[in-house]
Amino acid sequence: MRLRSLLFVPADSEKKFTKAREAGADGLILDLEDSVAPPMKSAARATLATWIDASAGPRNWSFWVRINAFDTGLAMEDLATVVRPGLDGILLPKSNGGHDVVRLGHCLDALEARAGMVVGTVKIIVVATETALAMFALGSYAPAHPRLVALTWGAEDLAAVVGSTSNKDDNGDWSTPYQLARTLCLMGAAAADVPALDTLFADFRDDEGLVRACRLSRRDGFAGRLAIHPAQVSGINVAFAPSAEDLELARRIVAAFEANPGLGTIGIDGKMYDIPHLKLARRTLVAAMEG
Repeated sequence: MRLRSLLFVPADSEKKFTKAREAGADGLILDLEDSVAPPMKSAARATLATWIDASAGPRNWSFWVRINAFDTGLAMEDLATVVRPGLDGILLPKSNGGHDVVRLGHCLDALEARAGMVVGTVKIIVVATETALAMFALGSYAPAHPRLVALTWGAEDLAAVVGSTSNKDDNGDWSTPYQLARTLCLMGAAAADVPALDTLFADFRDDEGLVRACRLSRRDGFAGRLAIHPAQVSGINVAFAPSAEDLELARRIVAAFEANPGLGTIGIDGKMYDIPHLKLARRTLVAAMEG
C-alpha cells in the first residue's frame, strides 16, 4: 500500500471528492472530523457510505476515513457507518497512545465480521501528537498492532491544547515544541517499524515551498506527506520519489554487498558504505517498486 501522498477531502462535499479522485494521490482521506460541522455529520456519514460502496471496485488509490476522536462520543457511529467493503483504512485522530489503536482494532474486528469482510482488511494510520498526553506515548506503538501502517503528526490541535499563540517561529519554521512533536513522531514510527508521514503544508499556493519542505521531510526519514489541496499532490509525489541518482546508487550498494556477503563495509567511488547504508538502499528500491 503506497502512502506517499494522502489527500484530505471533506466528507460532505461530493464536488471535492470527485475532483480529488483525479488528483493522483496514493490515498484519499474522507474527513468526518474537523472539516464537517456538527450539524452536518450525520448526513456526511450517510453520503460517505454510498461513496465507499461505489468505490469498492479496482482503483489506483486507497480509501481512508478520518473518524471523530473517541472522546467525542461520535467515533462508534462513524465506524458503524463506514466499515464496509471498499474501505481501506481509518485515520485515528487525537490518539493518546498504542492502547487507542488496540481499542480501535477491537471495534474493527467486530464491524468487519458484521460486514462480511476479512478480519484485518481495514488498516490504521494514527495522528500521534494531537494531545499533551500523546507526547509521552510515542513509544507505545511498538511493537506495532497488525493493522497499524503509519504514524503521522499534527500541530494545530496540540497548539490549542498547550495554549500556543503560534506554532511557527519568526522565520516560518516550526517552533521548538512542534519540532519536538515532529521528531518524536518520526522516532515512534521507526520504533514500531512503520512509515512516518509528515503533516500538512498549509499554503497550497506555494508550490516551491511545498517541494522544498517535502525534500527536507524525505531527508529526515519521512516516507510521505498529508495534502490539504489537490494541487499539492503532484509536488509531494515528485519530492518523495527516489531520483535516478538515488536509485542507481542504491542498486550499486545492494549489488556490491550481494557480491561480497562476507563484508560489513564496502567502498564505492571512494566512499565507504556499511550495513545501515545497505538497509537504506533496499528501502529506496522497495519504495521505487511501490511507486
